[in-house]
Amino acid sequence: MQYQTESWGSYKMNKIGFGSVGMVADTGLLRIESLAAESAVVIFSVSTCCMCHAVKGLFRGMGVSPAVHELDLHPYGGDIQRALIRLLGCSGASSPGSLPVVFIGGKLVGAMDRVMASHINGSLVPLLKDAGALWL
Repeated sequence: MQYQTESWGSYKMNKIGFGSVGMVADTGLLRIESLAAESAVVIFSVSTCCMCHAVKGLFRGMGVSPAVHELDLHPYGGDIQRALIRLLGCSGASSPGSLPVVFIGGKLVGAMDRVMASHINGSLVPLLKDAGALWL
């Protein structure tokens, strides 16, 4: 089974809400979009999370230098984490699998389960190469 990454276009229009004063953009999603575009691989993490540590180790072990955003240390970490949970379809901040969240080439790969499945089935390396994060 191969996992497909999702493009931002499908999330931008679906996740923007309409307020009483017209269209109001979700600032958490806008921050995610901006941060996800800053590097070939972006990991949203929590500094004390063992699964987050494992994902960061996986990428670094492959020779990839991801941009890591530790949400417990980030000034807007709570807003970003709530927006990530909505993107993933999780029910709450304590949902299993809600963090880490990985973007490759600006596209949402997903949480730990999808990253590991992509690694095991061999689709992670081509994603990294296409994003320019891996040269071998």
